[in-house]
Amino acid sequence: MKKTLMMMLAVLAIAAACNAQECASATAGNTGKAKVYMITNITSENLIKIYKALGREAKGKVGVKISSGEPGGHNFLDANLIKDFVQMVHGTIIEDNTAYPGKRVDTDSHKQVMIDHGFAAIAPTDILDADGSEKWPTMGGTHLQGYDYVGTHLKNYDFMVVLSHFKGHAMGGFGGALKNLSIGCASQMGKVWIHSAGKNLDMNTLWQNLPPQNDFLESMAESASAIIKHYGDKIIYISVMNNLSVDCDCDSHPDDPKMGNVGILASLDPVALDQACVDQVFISTDKGNRDLVERIVSRHGTHTIYDAQLLGAGSRDYELVLLH
Repeated sequence: MKKTLMMMLAVLAIAAACNAQECASATAGNTGKAKVYMITNITSENLIKIYKALGREAKGKVGVKISSGEPGGHNFLDANLIKDFVQMVHGTIIEDNTAYPGKRVDTDSHKQVMIDHGFAAIAPTDILDADGSEKWPTMGGTHLQGYDYVGTHLKNYDFMVVLSHFKGHAMGGFGGALKNLSIGCASQMGKVWIHSAGKNLDMNTLWQNLPPQNDFLESMAESASAIIKHYGDKIIYISVMNNLSVDCDCDSHPDDPKMGNVGILASLDPVALDQACVDQVFISTDKGNRDLVERIVSRHGTHTIYDAQLLGAGSRDYELVLLH
């Protein structure tokens, strides 16, 4: 009962803040806050519309970072939904191998998943750590010793589109832009580094001795900051809030979504974007949001957002701009 009451109070507090931001976005003038654009109808056309609203053109060799989805799962982004956008920016779909047994744990198998899930049919694909890892410096923090491990191919891209499927996550509470930047952009070795909070690089022993939860979440924020630091203003963030299961696309048997689709959100600030997506879950009048709220709260999910802000990776203070 006490836990339920605390969750309700947290929801009301977030709802009040978010409603104020929505009101602010309807008035004239620049608030100085990070802008988060939102469009409720999830279509290929609206994915392009929200990209154009950001006002930052994807130029050069463009990597579009998605989750390719573990086979058996079915909630990952539909290749047909993202096709027109990816082709418009002349993007290459990029991913890294996983640090757990499955169909994406090695490069050849992962390439087959890209084919089976329809991504190879719409654009070139690249498994970033096919040729190993390299260190990229973070913005600071206390766990990863000042660096993250990413796939060696990542440096070949001039511009990155972080195209995320927002959903729950068994360990992180939720997966959005920051998770796509951190665990998503980390090489297989980097995933071990993050999950162990900078204590281990051996995938075979990783799951035997996991760190305290907040250490893991802070490690995600630190690793995300390495990608943000590297790309500067050569990166954008788009999150699609559909198929909102409590489980990640890395799960081969995810729970079915109980909450209805919300829309597409986008920003030049990944911290603001994740905060806005979480807020949309918490203030939703859809009673199906309860499971996802519980998943986020029980895993301290918002701690990643707070820590990313402390590192200077972005701001939780945002202005919501509704598009039609």
